[in-house]
Amino acid sequence: MIAIEVKQVSHTVMDGQNPLTILHDVSLTVNREQTLAVTGYSGSGKSTLLGMMAGLDVPTAGEIWLMGREITRLNEEQRAFLRAKHVGFVFQAFQLLPNLTALENVMLPLELTQQEAEAPAKSMLARVGLEQRYSHYPRTLSGGEQQRVALARAFVMQPDILFADEPTGSLDTVNGENIIRLIFELQQEQGTTVVLVTHDMELASRCQQQFHLHN
Repeated sequence: MIAIEVKQVSHTVMDGQNPLTILHDVSLTVNREQTLAVTGYSGSGKSTLLGMMAGLDVPTAGEIWLMGREITRLNEEQRAFLRAKHVGFVFQAFQLLPNLTALENVMLPLELTQQEAEAPAKSMLARVGLEQRYSHYPRTLSGGEQQRVALARAFVMQPDILFADEPTGSLDTVNGENIIRLIFELQQEQGTTVVLVTHDMELASRCQQQFHLHN
């Protein structure tokens, strides 16, 4: 079964008066429960491609299919609904809400979909080793702890697909290794399709597929 299919996608933006091509004729397929690393030099379009696969943006040309739906034909509200149903996202900069505790940050996506929130959120925070940090705000957490909260928030919904943009880019070696271990453990437990952007070729080699963007 196919989780994501990218068909001849190109994306061009205006740089002042000049068109700037970020992606050109990109195609790839990711099967369900597989792991894929997107690699390439800075500026090669990795994060742009990841955002488009998650439906955060749409390409200039081509098609993107997510869980059997052509998301390039959906409006923003329809894409948001599809993300809420199928997608988890881990950002390099964590993107935690500063006025919510760790527990409240993890509860939020469950509450937005009107699901039981507190017990699953506590369970997932314990799963990532933060059972003593429920009531802590992001500013009082280390970078590694903030990324674990972000990971718990993404996995608490048991998403079909997890997108991770440089999940270890802001972390030291030890914390980065812990985050990667947790991603692959949770991926195995939940059968999640994982697509991650990384500069780390050792991390990329742990994935079943690698997709390298040039230029």
